[in-house]
Amino acid sequence: METESEPYVRLATLRQLHQVVAELNTARSLADTLQTVVDGIVRGLGYELACVNLVRPDGDLVVAAFAGDPAAEALITGRVGSRAAWERRLTMGADWDGLRFIPHTEGWVLLEDDVPQWHTDGPDPRFEDEWHPEDRLYAPMYATGGELLGVISVDRPRNGRRPGAWGREALQMYAFQAAIAISNARLRANMQRALVRLEREQQALRASEESFRQAFEYAPSGMAIAEMGGDQHGRLLRTNDALCRLLGRPASVLRRYSFSDLVHPEDIGTLLRTSAEGGRAELRLGRRDGTYVWVSLRNSVVADAADGPRFLLTHVEDIEERKRHELQLAHRASHDSLTGLPNSAELRARLGARLCRRPQSVRAGAVEALDAAFEGRPEGVGAGVGPGEHGYDGYTAPAATAGPGPGPGPGGEGFDFPGGFPGQPEGPYDHHVHTAAPASDIDDGTKGLAVLFCDLDGFKSINDRFGHHTGDAVLIEVARRLTTGVRDGDTVARLGGDEFVVLADGLGAADAADLAVRLRNAIIPPIRVDGRAVRVGASFGIGWASCGMSADEVLRSADQRMYIEKRSRSKAHRRAG
Repeated sequence: METESEPYVRLATLRQLHQVVAELNTARSLADTLQTVVDGIVRGLGYELACVNLVRPDGDLVVAAFAGDPAAEALITGRVGSRAAWERRLTMGADWDGLRFIPHTEGWVLLEDDVPQWHTDGPDPRFEDEWHPEDRLYAPMYATGGELLGVISVDRPRNGRRPGAWGREALQMYAFQAAIAISNARLRANMQRALVRLEREQQALRASEESFRQAFEYAPSGMAIAEMGGDQHGRLLRTNDALCRLLGRPASVLRRYSFSDLVHPEDIGTLLRTSAEGGRAELRLGRRDGTYVWVSLRNSVVADAADGPRFLLTHVEDIEERKRHELQLAHRASHDSLTGLPNSAELRARLGARLCRRPQSVRAGAVEALDAAFEGRPEGVGAGVGPGEHGYDGYTAPAATAGPGPGPGPGGEGFDFPGGFPGQPEGPYDHHVHTAAPASDIDDGTKGLAVLFCDLDGFKSINDRFGHHTGDAVLIEVARRLTTGVRDGDTVARLGGDEFVVLADGLGAADAADLAVRLRNAIIPPIRVDGRAVRVGASFGIGWASCGMSADEVLRSADQRMYIEKRSRSKAHRRAG
Protein backbone atom coordinates (compact mmCIF):
# COMPACT_ATOMS: atom_id res chain seq x y z
CA MET A 1 0.00 0.00 0.00
CA GLU A 2 1.20 3.47 -0.84
CA THR A 3 1.98 5.68 2.12
CA GLU A 4 1.91 9.43 2.44
CA SER A 5 5.64 9.50 3.12
CA GLU A 6 6.40 8.61 -0.44
CA PRO A 7 7.39 11.72 -2.42
CA TYR A 8 5.42 10.90 -5.53
CA VAL A 9 2.20 10.73 -3.49
CA ARG A 10 2.76 14.28 -2.27
CA LEU A 11 3.51 15.49 -5.76
CA ALA A 12 0.36 13.89 -7.15
CA THR A 13 -1.68 15.38 -4.31
CA LEU A 14 -0.25 18.85 -4.95
CA ARG A 15 -1.13 18.61 -8.62
CA GLN A 16 -4.67 17.57 -7.80
CA LEU A 17 -4.92 20.31 -5.14
CA HIS A 18 -3.69 22.94 -7.59
CA GLN A 19 -6.23 21.81 -10.16
CA VAL A 20 -9.24 21.85 -7.84
CA VAL A 21 -8.21 25.19 -6.31
CA ALA A 22 -7.99 26.64 -9.81
CA GLU A 23 -11.52 25.42 -10.50
CA LEU A 24 -12.75 27.26 -7.39
CA ASN A 25 -12.07 30.58 -9.07
CA THR A 26 -13.97 29.68 -12.24
CA ALA A 27 -17.36 29.24 -10.60
CA ARG A 28 -19.82 32.01 -11.49
CA SER A 29 -22.22 31.96 -8.56
CA LEU A 30 -22.13 31.19 -4.86
CA ALA A 31 -24.02 27.93 -5.41
CA ASP A 32 -21.55 26.87 -8.13
CA THR A 33 -18.63 27.74 -5.84
CA LEU A 34 -20.00 25.64 -2.99
CA GLN A 35 -20.57 22.67 -5.24
CA THR A 36 -17.09 23.06 -6.72
CA VAL A 37 -15.66 22.99 -3.18
CA VAL A 38 -17.18 19.60 -2.30
CA ASP A 39 -16.51 18.14 -5.76
CA GLY A 40 -12.85 19.12 -5.44
CA ILE A 41 -12.55 17.35 -2.09
CA VAL A 42 -13.96 14.12 -3.51
CA ARG A 43 -11.92 14.31 -6.70
CA GLY A 44 -8.66 15.78 -5.47
CA LEU A 45 -8.23 15.12 -1.74
CA GLY A 46 -9.15 11.44 -1.58
CA TYR A 47 -12.43 11.45 0.37
CA GLU A 48 -15.57 9.64 -0.75
CA LEU A 49 -18.01 12.06 0.96
CA ALA A 50 -17.85 15.84 1.52
CA CYS A 51 -20.31 18.59 2.35
CA VAL A 52 -20.24 22.33 3.09
CA ASN A 53 -22.26 23.68 6.00
CA LEU A 54 -22.71 27.42 5.30
CA VAL A 55 -23.43 30.01 7.98
CA ARG A 56 -26.78 31.69 7.40
CA PRO A 57 -27.57 35.35 8.29
CA ASP A 58 -29.27 34.15 11.50
CA GLY A 59 -26.08 32.30 12.58
CA ASP A 60 -27.26 28.73 12.07
CA LEU A 61 -25.54 26.51 9.50
CA VAL A 62 -27.27 24.93 6.53
CA VAL A 63 -26.03 22.02 4.40
CA ALA A 64 -25.43 24.00 1.19
CA ALA A 65 -23.58 21.44 -0.98
CA PHE A 66 -22.91 17.67 -0.89
CA ALA A 67 -20.83 15.31 -3.02
CA GLY A 68 -20.15 11.59 -3.11
CA ASP A 69 -23.52 9.94 -2.46
CA PRO A 70 -26.76 10.97 -4.21
CA ALA A 71 -28.90 9.34 -1.54
CA ALA A 72 -27.16 11.21 1.25
CA GLU A 73 -27.27 14.43 -0.80
CA ALA A 74 -31.02 14.13 -1.22
CA LEU A 75 -31.49 13.41 2.47
CA ILE A 76 -29.55 16.17 4.18
CA THR A 77 -28.99 18.98 1.65
CA GLY A 78 -30.86 22.08 2.82
CA ARG A 79 -31.21 20.92 6.40
CA VAL A 80 -30.11 23.27 9.19
CA GLY A 81 -28.04 22.74 12.31
CA SER A 82 -28.07 25.21 15.18
CA ARG A 83 -25.07 27.42 15.83
CA ALA A 84 -24.85 26.16 19.42
CA ALA A 85 -24.58 22.53 18.29
CA TRP A 86 -21.86 23.37 15.80
CA GLU A 87 -19.87 25.39 18.34
CA ARG A 88 -20.02 22.35 20.64
CA ARG A 89 -18.63 20.13 17.88
CA LEU A 90 -15.80 22.57 17.07
CA THR A 91 -14.60 22.40 20.67
CA MET A 92 -14.65 18.61 21.02
CA GLY A 93 -12.10 15.99 20.00
CA ALA A 94 -8.62 16.74 18.77
CA ASP A 95 -7.33 19.94 17.24
CA TRP A 96 -5.32 19.05 14.11
CA ASP A 97 -3.75 22.47 13.36
CA GLY A 98 -7.06 24.13 12.63
CA LEU A 99 -8.97 21.00 11.76
CA ARG A 100 -11.27 19.34 14.28
CA PHE A 101 -11.28 15.51 14.53
CA ILE A 102 -13.86 13.77 16.72
CA PRO A 103 -13.21 10.01 17.00
CA HIS A 104 -16.09 7.54 17.17
CA THR A 105 -15.26 6.91 20.79
CA GLU A 106 -16.38 10.48 21.63
CA GLY A 107 -18.82 11.20 18.84
CA TRP A 108 -21.58 8.95 20.07
CA VAL A 109 -22.80 11.83 22.27
CA LEU A 110 -23.55 13.81 19.09
CA LEU A 111 -25.96 11.31 17.60
CA GLU A 112 -29.01 13.06 19.09
CA ASP A 113 -28.18 16.75 18.37
CA ASP A 114 -29.79 18.75 15.53
CA VAL A 115 -26.85 18.80 13.13
CA PRO A 116 -27.72 16.90 9.91
CA GLN A 117 -25.70 13.62 9.83
CA TRP A 118 -25.08 10.71 7.46
CA HIS A 119 -23.33 7.50 8.52
CA THR A 120 -22.74 4.15 6.88
CA ASP A 121 -22.33 0.89 8.65
CA GLY A 122 -18.91 -0.74 8.73
CA PRO A 123 -16.64 -2.95 10.80
CA ASP A 124 -14.71 -1.72 13.74
CA PRO A 125 -11.10 -0.59 13.04
CA ARG A 126 -8.57 -3.42 12.94
CA PHE A 127 -5.57 -1.16 13.58
CA GLU A 128 -4.95 2.15 15.30
CA ASP A 129 -5.21 4.68 12.41
CA GLU A 130 -7.99 2.93 10.51
CA TRP A 131 -11.05 5.16 9.75
CA HIS A 132 -14.26 4.31 11.59
CA PRO A 133 -17.68 5.10 9.96
CA GLU A 134 -18.59 7.32 12.94
CA ASP A 135 -15.35 9.28 12.94
CA ARG A 136 -15.86 13.00 12.15
CA LEU A 137 -13.42 15.45 10.56
CA TYR A 138 -14.28 19.11 10.19
CA ALA A 139 -12.41 21.97 8.45
CA PRO A 140 -13.77 25.37 9.63
CA MET A 141 -13.61 28.20 7.08
CA TYR A 142 -13.04 31.74 8.32
CA ALA A 143 -13.23 35.11 6.62
CA THR A 144 -10.31 37.55 6.74
CA GLY A 145 -11.64 39.16 9.90
CA GLY A 146 -12.02 35.84 11.70
CA GLU A 147 -15.76 35.46 11.08
CA LEU A 148 -16.93 31.85 10.62
CA LEU A 149 -18.13 31.34 7.05
CA GLY A 150 -18.90 27.64 7.26
CA VAL A 151 -17.57 24.18 8.00
CA ILE A 152 -16.34 21.53 5.54
CA SER A 153 -17.19 17.99 6.69
CA VAL A 154 -15.42 14.99 5.11
CA ASP A 155 -15.89 11.22 5.53
CA ARG A 156 -14.54 7.85 4.34
CA PRO A 157 -11.00 8.41 3.12
CA ARG A 158 -10.33 6.20 0.10
CA ASN A 159 -7.26 4.66 1.70
CA GLY A 160 -9.32 3.75 4.77
CA ARG A 161 -6.98 5.54 7.14
CA ARG A 162 -7.10 8.70 9.17
CA PRO A 163 -5.22 11.44 7.30
CA GLY A 164 -1.60 11.94 8.22
CA ALA A 165 0.25 15.21 8.57
CA TRP A 166 0.41 15.79 4.82
CA GLY A 167 -3.27 14.99 4.29
CA ARG A 168 -4.28 17.27 7.14
CA GLU A 169 -2.19 20.12 5.74
CA ALA A 170 -3.68 19.63 2.28
CA LEU A 171 -7.24 19.74 3.69
CA GLN A 172 -6.37 22.82 5.76
CA MET A 173 -4.93 24.65 2.74
CA TYR A 174 -7.92 23.66 0.67
CA ALA A 175 -10.31 24.98 3.35
CA PHE A 176 -8.38 28.26 3.40
CA GLN A 177 -8.70 28.62 -0.39
CA ALA A 178 -12.34 27.58 -0.24
CA ALA A 179 -13.02 30.33 2.32
CA ILE A 180 -11.48 32.88 -0.05
CA ALA A 181 -13.51 31.54 -2.96
CA ILE A 182 -16.74 31.60 -0.93
CA SER A 183 -16.04 35.17 0.27
CA ASN A 184 -15.37 36.27 -3.30
CA ALA A 185 -18.50 34.51 -4.51
CA ARG A 186 -20.54 36.24 -1.83
CA LEU A 187 -18.99 39.57 -2.75
CA ARG A 188 -19.80 38.97 -6.41
CA ALA A 189 -23.33 37.95 -5.48
CA ASN A 190 -23.76 41.07 -3.37
CA MET A 191 -22.35 43.21 -6.15
CA GLN A 192 -24.66 41.58 -8.66
CA ARG A 193 -27.64 42.14 -6.39
CA ALA A 194 -26.53 45.73 -5.85
CA LEU A 195 -26.16 46.22 -9.59
CA VAL A 196 -29.57 44.73 -10.22
CA ARG A 197 -31.05 46.90 -7.49
CA LEU A 198 -29.26 49.96 -8.87
CA GLU A 199 -30.48 49.21 -12.37
CA ARG A 200 -34.02 48.85 -11.09
CA GLU A 201 -33.72 52.09 -9.16
CA GLN A 202 -32.36 53.83 -12.24
CA GLN A 203 -35.19 52.43 -14.31
CA ALA A 204 -37.66 53.60 -11.68
CA LEU A 205 -35.95 57.00 -11.61
CA ARG A 206 -36.08 57.26 -15.39
CA ALA A 207 -39.73 56.26 -15.33
CA SER A 208 -40.39 58.78 -12.55
CA GLU A 209 -38.56 61.51 -14.45
CA GLU A 210 -40.51 60.70 -17.58
CA SER A 211 -43.75 60.73 -15.64
CA PHE A 212 -42.80 64.07 -14.08
CA ARG A 213 -41.81 65.46 -17.48
CA GLN A 214 -45.12 64.47 -19.01
CA ALA A 215 -47.07 65.71 -16.00
CA PHE A 216 -45.08 68.96 -16.08
CA GLU A 217 -45.23 69.58 -19.81
CA TYR A 218 -48.83 68.54 -20.40
CA ALA A 219 -50.39 69.85 -17.20
CA PRO A 220 -53.53 71.89 -17.96
CA SER A 221 -52.37 74.62 -15.55
CA GLY A 222 -49.08 76.48 -15.42
CA MET A 223 -45.98 74.87 -13.95
CA ALA A 224 -42.52 76.34 -13.37
CA ILE A 225 -39.21 75.39 -11.79
CA ALA A 226 -37.26 78.28 -10.28
CA GLU A 227 -33.91 78.62 -8.55
CA MET A 228 -33.92 78.92 -4.78
CA GLY A 229 -31.25 80.89 -2.94
CA GLY A 230 -28.18 82.63 -4.25
CA ASP A 231 -27.93 85.57 -6.62
CA GLN A 232 -30.35 84.01 -9.08
CA HIS A 233 -33.07 83.30 -6.52
CA GLY A 234 -36.45 83.03 -8.18
CA ARG A 235 -35.12 82.89 -11.76
CA LEU A 236 -37.28 80.66 -13.93
CA LEU A 237 -35.40 77.60 -15.16
CA ARG A 238 -38.22 75.74 -16.84
CA THR A 239 -41.83 76.48 -17.74
CA ASN A 240 -44.54 74.44 -19.38
CA ASP A 241 -46.76 75.33 -22.32
CA ALA A 242 -49.76 76.18 -20.15
CA LEU A 243 -47.81 78.91 -18.30
CA CYS A 244 -46.43 80.26 -21.56
CA ARG A 245 -49.96 80.53 -22.97
CA LEU A 246 -51.27 82.11 -19.77
CA LEU A 247 -48.62 84.85 -19.77
CA GLY A 248 -48.37 85.17 -23.56
CA ARG A 249 -44.60 84.63 -23.56
CA PRO A 250 -42.47 81.82 -25.04
CA ALA A 251 -40.41 79.63 -22.72
CA SER A 252 -37.13 81.08 -24.03
CA VAL A 253 -38.26 84.56 -22.97
CA LEU A 254 -39.62 83.47 -19.59
CA ARG A 255 -36.21 82.02 -18.69
CA ARG A 256 -34.89 85.59 -18.60
CA TYR A 257 -37.31 86.52 -15.83
CA SER A 258 -38.12 85.66 -12.26
CA PHE A 259 -41.60 85.82 -10.77
CA SER A 260 -40.60 89.08 -9.06
CA ASP A 261 -40.14 90.62 -12.52
CA LEU A 262 -43.64 89.57 -13.56
CA VAL A 263 -45.68 90.17 -10.40
CA HIS A 264 -47.88 93.24 -9.90
CA PRO A 265 -46.03 95.86 -7.79
CA GLU A 266 -48.72 95.70 -5.10
CA ASP A 267 -48.22 91.92 -4.76
CA ILE A 268 -44.41 91.79 -4.46
CA GLY A 269 -44.54 91.38 -0.66
CA THR A 270 -46.92 88.44 -0.98
CA LEU A 271 -44.62 86.81 -3.53
CA LEU A 272 -41.50 87.21 -1.37
CA ARG A 273 -43.21 85.68 1.65
CA THR A 274 -44.46 82.78 -0.45
CA SER A 275 -41.03 82.14 -2.01
CA ALA A 276 -39.32 82.10 1.37
CA GLU A 277 -41.84 79.97 3.22
CA GLY A 278 -43.32 77.85 0.46
CA GLY A 279 -47.07 77.44 0.57
CA ARG A 280 -49.76 79.22 -1.39
CA ALA A 281 -50.62 82.78 -2.40
CA GLU A 282 -52.94 84.63 -4.73
CA LEU A 283 -51.46 87.48 -6.75
CA ARG A 284 -51.32 89.07 -10.19
CA LEU A 285 -48.78 88.29 -12.92
CA GLY A 286 -48.08 90.47 -15.91
CA ARG A 287 -48.88 89.35 -19.44
CA ARG A 288 -47.03 90.29 -22.57
CA ASP A 289 -49.79 92.73 -23.58
CA GLY A 290 -49.32 94.69 -20.34
CA THR A 291 -52.42 93.37 -18.57
CA TYR A 292 -52.38 91.37 -15.36
CA VAL A 293 -54.01 88.04 -14.61
CA TRP A 294 -54.96 86.74 -11.18
CA VAL A 295 -53.25 83.44 -10.38
CA SER A 296 -52.86 81.09 -7.44
CA LEU A 297 -49.24 80.11 -6.73
CA ARG A 298 -48.42 76.91 -4.83
CA ASN A 299 -44.72 76.46 -4.07
CA SER A 300 -42.96 73.26 -3.09
CA VAL A 301 -39.29 73.09 -2.12
CA VAL A 302 -37.59 70.23 -3.99
CA ALA A 303 -34.03 68.94 -3.47
CA ASP A 304 -32.24 67.93 -6.67
CA ALA A 305 -30.30 65.20 -4.84
CA ALA A 306 -29.11 64.36 -1.36
CA ASP A 307 -27.68 67.60 0.03
CA GLY A 308 -27.88 69.04 -3.48
CA PRO A 309 -29.29 72.38 -4.62
CA ARG A 310 -32.92 73.12 -3.83
CA PHE A 311 -35.50 74.36 -6.29
CA LEU A 312 -38.98 75.81 -6.15
CA LEU A 313 -41.61 73.83 -8.01
CA THR A 314 -44.43 76.29 -8.61
CA HIS A 315 -47.94 75.46 -9.72
CA VAL A 316 -49.66 78.45 -11.34
CA GLU A 317 -53.44 78.27 -11.59
CA ASP A 318 -55.50 80.82 -13.49
CA ILE A 319 -58.10 82.21 -11.05
CA GLU A 320 -59.10 85.27 -13.09
CA GLU A 321 -62.68 84.08 -13.47
CA ARG A 322 -63.02 83.28 -9.77
CA LYS A 323 -61.56 86.64 -8.79
CA ARG A 324 -63.98 88.36 -11.13
CA HIS A 325 -66.88 86.60 -9.44
CA GLU A 326 -65.47 87.45 -6.00
CA LEU A 327 -65.18 91.11 -6.98
CA GLN A 328 -68.71 91.04 -8.33
CA LEU A 329 -70.00 89.51 -5.10
CA ALA A 330 -68.05 92.04 -3.04
CA HIS A 331 -69.43 94.85 -5.22
CA ARG A 332 -72.96 93.57 -4.80
CA ALA A 333 -72.50 93.40 -1.04
CA SER A 334 -71.26 96.99 -0.85
CA HIS A 335 -73.25 98.69 -3.63
CA ASP A 336 -76.87 99.40 -4.38
CA SER A 337 -78.26 96.97 -6.94
CA LEU A 338 -80.46 99.60 -8.64
CA THR A 339 -78.14 102.60 -9.02
CA GLY A 340 -74.72 100.96 -8.65
CA LEU A 341 -73.81 103.50 -5.95
CA PRO A 342 -72.21 102.53 -2.64
CA ASN A 343 -74.86 101.36 -0.21
CA SER A 344 -75.43 102.30 3.40
CA ALA A 345 -72.92 99.78 4.78
CA GLU A 346 -70.18 100.90 2.39
CA LEU A 347 -70.93 104.57 3.16
CA ARG A 348 -70.56 103.97 6.89
CA ALA A 349 -67.35 102.01 6.31
CA ARG A 350 -65.79 104.81 4.28
CA LEU A 351 -66.91 107.42 6.74
CA GLY A 352 -65.75 105.38 9.74
CA ALA A 353 -62.29 104.97 8.18
CA ARG A 354 -61.82 108.74 8.49
CA LEU A 355 -62.90 108.97 12.12
CA CYS A 356 -61.34 107.99 15.41
CA ARG A 357 -62.84 107.81 18.88
CA ARG A 358 -60.80 110.70 20.29
CA PRO A 359 -61.87 114.25 19.55
CA GLN A 360 -59.39 116.61 17.92
CA SER A 361 -58.72 118.52 21.15
CA VAL A 362 -56.53 118.32 24.23
CA ARG A 363 -58.59 117.22 27.14
CA ALA A 364 -57.93 118.15 30.73
CA GLY A 365 -57.08 114.56 31.52
CA ALA A 366 -54.17 114.64 29.10
CA VAL A 367 -52.76 117.81 30.60
CA GLU A 368 -53.16 116.45 34.09
CA ALA A 369 -51.30 113.33 33.00
CA LEU A 370 -48.45 115.46 31.66
CA ASP A 371 -48.33 117.41 34.92
CA ALA A 372 -48.13 114.20 36.90
CA ALA A 373 -45.38 112.87 34.63
CA PHE A 374 -43.21 115.97 35.15
CA GLU A 375 -44.18 116.36 38.83
CA GLY A 376 -45.11 119.95 38.32
CA ARG A 377 -46.95 122.31 36.08
CA PRO A 378 -45.14 124.67 33.69
CA GLU A 379 -45.55 128.32 34.39
CA GLY A 380 -48.61 129.83 32.77
CA VAL A 381 -50.42 126.56 32.22
CA GLY A 382 -53.65 126.09 34.15
CA ALA A 383 -55.83 123.09 34.70
CA GLY A 384 -56.93 123.17 31.06
CA VAL A 385 -55.93 124.77 27.80
CA GLY A 386 -57.70 128.00 27.24
CA PRO A 387 -58.69 129.58 23.93
CA GLY A 388 -55.73 130.58 21.84
CA GLU A 389 -53.23 128.80 24.08
CA HIS A 390 -50.94 126.13 22.79
CA GLY A 391 -51.72 122.56 23.83
CA TYR A 392 -49.18 119.85 24.31
CA ASP A 393 -50.28 118.09 21.13
CA GLY A 394 -48.49 120.56 18.92
CA TYR A 395 -51.54 122.36 17.53
CA THR A 396 -53.61 125.37 18.57
CA ALA A 397 -56.46 124.34 20.81
CA PRO A 398 -59.89 125.30 19.47
CA ALA A 399 -61.56 128.38 20.86
CA ALA A 400 -64.97 126.75 20.65
CA THR A 401 -66.48 123.59 19.31
CA ALA A 402 -68.94 124.20 16.52
CA GLY A 403 -71.06 121.99 14.38
CA PRO A 404 -72.67 118.74 15.27
CA GLY A 405 -69.70 117.32 17.12
CA PRO A 406 -66.33 118.15 18.62
CA GLY A 407 -63.45 119.15 16.38
CA PRO A 408 -60.63 121.63 16.09
CA GLY A 409 -61.29 125.22 15.44
CA PRO A 410 -59.22 127.44 13.15
CA GLY A 411 -55.87 125.88 12.77
CA GLY A 412 -56.82 122.91 10.62
CA GLU A 413 -56.04 119.27 11.10
CA GLY A 414 -53.81 117.93 13.84
CA PHE A 415 -52.31 114.54 14.48
CA ASP A 416 -51.31 112.35 17.39
CA PHE A 417 -47.69 111.54 18.08
CA PRO A 418 -46.64 107.94 18.69
CA GLY A 419 -47.41 106.78 22.17
CA GLY A 420 -50.26 109.25 22.74
CA PHE A 421 -50.39 111.09 26.04
CA PRO A 422 -48.67 110.02 29.25
CA GLY A 423 -50.95 107.75 31.18
CA GLN A 424 -53.01 106.86 28.06
CA PRO A 425 -52.46 103.61 26.17
CA GLU A 426 -51.56 103.58 22.50
CA GLY A 427 -54.72 103.12 20.49
CA PRO A 428 -55.63 102.53 16.86
CA TYR A 429 -55.72 106.29 16.27
CA ASP A 430 -52.00 106.84 16.92
CA HIS A 431 -50.42 108.39 13.79
CA HIS A 432 -54.01 109.11 12.71
CA VAL A 433 -54.67 112.36 10.81
CA HIS A 434 -57.66 113.91 12.53
CA THR A 435 -60.71 114.95 10.57
CA ALA A 436 -61.54 118.58 11.38
CA ALA A 437 -64.77 120.58 10.99
CA PRO A 438 -65.31 124.30 10.40
CA ALA A 439 -66.16 126.21 13.56
CA SER A 440 -69.34 127.71 12.06
CA ASP A 441 -71.28 128.11 8.84
CA ILE A 442 -69.15 131.17 8.10
CA ASP A 443 -66.20 130.24 5.92
CA ASP A 444 -63.08 130.79 8.04
CA GLY A 445 -60.70 128.92 5.75
CA THR A 446 -60.94 125.58 7.58
CA LYS A 447 -61.28 122.61 5.24
CA GLY A 448 -63.06 119.45 6.34
CA LEU A 449 -65.05 116.43 5.28
CA ALA A 450 -68.48 117.64 4.23
CA VAL A 451 -71.44 115.26 4.43
CA LEU A 452 -74.32 116.32 2.18
CA PHE A 453 -77.58 114.52 3.00
CA CYS A 454 -80.00 114.64 0.04
CA ASP A 455 -83.71 113.80 0.16
CA LEU A 456 -85.78 113.97 -3.04
CA ASP A 457 -88.92 116.15 -2.99
CA GLY A 458 -91.98 114.90 -4.86
CA PHE A 459 -90.61 111.43 -5.50
CA LYS A 460 -93.39 109.62 -3.62
CA SER A 461 -96.08 111.15 -5.79
CA ILE A 462 -94.25 110.03 -8.95
CA ASN A 463 -93.96 106.51 -7.57
CA ASP A 464 -97.64 106.45 -6.65
CA ARG A 465 -98.92 107.91 -9.95
CA PHE A 466 -96.65 106.22 -12.49
CA GLY A 467 -95.47 103.10 -10.71
CA HIS A 468 -92.19 101.67 -9.46
CA HIS A 469 -90.76 101.34 -12.94
CA THR A 470 -90.84 105.12 -13.39
CA GLY A 471 -89.64 105.66 -9.84
CA ASP A 472 -86.64 103.38 -10.41
CA ALA A 473 -85.76 105.22 -13.61
CA VAL A 474 -85.86 108.53 -11.71
CA LEU A 475 -83.55 107.18 -9.00
CA ILE A 476 -81.07 105.90 -11.59
CA GLU A 477 -81.00 109.26 -13.35
CA VAL A 478 -80.63 111.20 -10.08
CA ALA A 479 -77.71 108.94 -9.14
CA ARG A 480 -76.08 109.65 -12.51
CA ARG A 481 -76.53 113.39 -12.15
CA LEU A 482 -75.13 113.40 -8.62
CA THR A 483 -72.10 111.36 -9.67
CA THR A 484 -71.49 113.67 -12.61
CA GLY A 485 -71.70 116.73 -10.36
CA VAL A 486 -68.97 115.77 -7.88
CA ARG A 487 -65.20 115.50 -8.11
CA ASP A 488 -63.17 112.34 -8.64
CA GLY A 489 -62.56 110.90 -5.20
CA ASP A 490 -65.83 112.14 -3.73
CA THR A 491 -68.38 109.52 -2.70
CA VAL A 492 -72.02 109.44 -3.78
CA ALA A 493 -74.02 106.77 -1.92
CA ARG A 494 -77.66 105.74 -1.71
CA LEU A 495 -78.93 105.21 1.81
CA GLY A 496 -82.22 103.74 0.64
CA GLY A 497 -85.53 104.93 -0.76
CA ASP A 498 -85.03 108.45 -2.12
CA GLU A 499 -82.15 109.41 0.19
CA PHE A 500 -78.60 110.00 -1.03
CA VAL A 501 -75.41 111.08 0.71
CA VAL A 502 -72.37 112.83 -0.73
CA LEU A 503 -68.95 112.76 1.03
CA ALA A 504 -66.69 115.56 -0.20
CA ASP A 505 -63.33 116.08 1.52
CA GLY A 506 -61.29 119.26 1.65
CA LEU A 507 -64.20 121.68 1.51
CA GLY A 508 -64.85 124.82 3.47
CA ALA A 509 -68.29 125.96 4.59
CA ALA A 510 -68.84 128.09 1.47
CA ASP A 511 -67.59 125.29 -0.81
CA ALA A 512 -70.04 122.84 0.70
CA ALA A 513 -72.94 125.27 0.30
CA ASP A 514 -72.02 125.91 -3.36
CA LEU A 515 -71.80 122.14 -3.99
CA ALA A 516 -75.29 121.62 -2.52
CA VAL A 517 -76.70 124.33 -4.81
CA ARG A 518 -75.03 122.83 -7.90
CA LEU A 519 -76.30 119.35 -7.14
CA ARG A 520 -79.84 120.62 -6.46
CA ASN A 521 -79.83 122.49 -9.77
CA ALA A 522 -78.56 119.35 -11.53
CA ILE A 523 -81.47 117.31 -10.15
CA ILE A 524 -84.32 119.79 -10.91
CA PRO A 525 -84.40 119.53 -14.77
CA PRO A 526 -87.14 117.21 -16.08
CA ILE A 527 -86.41 113.51 -16.38
CA ARG A 528 -87.95 111.67 -19.34
CA VAL A 529 -89.26 108.18 -18.70
CA ASP A 530 -91.18 106.29 -21.42
CA GLY A 531 -91.90 109.52 -23.28
CA ARG A 532 -93.13 111.26 -20.14
CA ALA A 533 -91.30 114.14 -18.42
CA VAL A 534 -91.28 114.10 -14.63
CA ARG A 535 -89.55 116.37 -12.16
CA VAL A 536 -88.26 116.01 -8.62
CA GLY A 537 -86.72 118.48 -6.26
CA ALA A 538 -84.05 117.95 -3.61
CA SER A 539 -83.40 119.12 -0.08
CA PHE A 540 -79.80 119.09 1.19
CA GLY A 541 -78.46 119.16 4.70
CA ILE A 542 -74.75 119.80 5.26
CA GLY A 543 -73.01 118.10 8.16
CA TRP A 544 -69.36 117.80 9.01
CA ALA A 545 -67.41 114.73 10.04
CA SER A 546 -65.15 115.16 13.04
CA CYS A 547 -63.07 112.78 15.12
CA GLY A 548 -64.87 111.82 18.29
CA MET A 549 -68.11 111.25 16.39
CA SER A 550 -69.37 107.95 15.02
CA ALA A 551 -70.52 107.51 11.43
CA ASP A 552 -74.14 107.31 12.59
CA GLU A 553 -73.77 110.54 14.55
CA VAL A 554 -72.36 112.30 11.49
CA LEU A 555 -75.19 111.05 9.26
CA ARG A 556 -77.78 111.90 11.88
CA SER A 557 -76.41 115.44 12.13
CA ALA A 558 -76.58 115.91 8.35
CA ASP A 559 -80.08 114.38 8.28
CA GLN A 560 -81.29 116.82 10.93
CA ARG A 561 -79.87 119.78 8.99
CA MET A 562 -81.59 118.44 5.84
CA TYR A 563 -84.97 118.42 7.59
CA ILE A 564 -84.34 121.91 8.93
CA GLU A 565 -83.58 123.07 5.39
CA LYS A 566 -86.65 121.22 3.99
CA ARG A 567 -88.99 122.83 6.56
CA SER A 568 -87.54 126.26 5.90
CA ARG A 569 -88.73 126.10 2.27
CA SER A 570 -92.36 126.35 1.33
CA LYS A 571 -94.14 123.29 0.01
CA ALA A 572 -94.61 124.98 -3.35
CA HIS A 573 -90.89 125.44 -3.72
CA ARG A 574 -90.27 121.83 -2.75
CA ARG A 575 -92.96 120.31 -4.96
CA ALA A 576 -91.96 118.92 -8.31
CA GLY A 577 -93.36 116.61 -11.01
